[in-house]
Amino acid sequence: MHPEQIILEPIISEKAVGERALSKYVFRVHPRATKIAVAQAVRQLFKVRVKAVNTVNVKPKRRIMGRSIGRTANAKKAYVTLEAGQKIEELEL
Repeated sequence: MHPEQIILEPIISEKAVGERALSKYVFRVHPRATKIAVAQAVRQLFKVRVKAVNTVNVKPKRRIMGRSIGRTANAKKAYVTLEAGQKIEELEL
């Protein structure tokens, strides 16, 4: 897979933005992406040194809107820790 296919989008939530002070960034990644593939994709796309990658599979949740019942999509998230002093300028607010 190409790096653009592995890293789908950055996650911008209160928790994810708070972890940027610790050089941790959160991305939604392809469901079959491995930790090594995610580290290589971040290294190629953003030109930074990756220290560690942790992944988590997010299970779908049941949602009720009026009379209809549905589910949210399942996804995979990657928590990417960068080396000390590194940061991704494109994602800084």
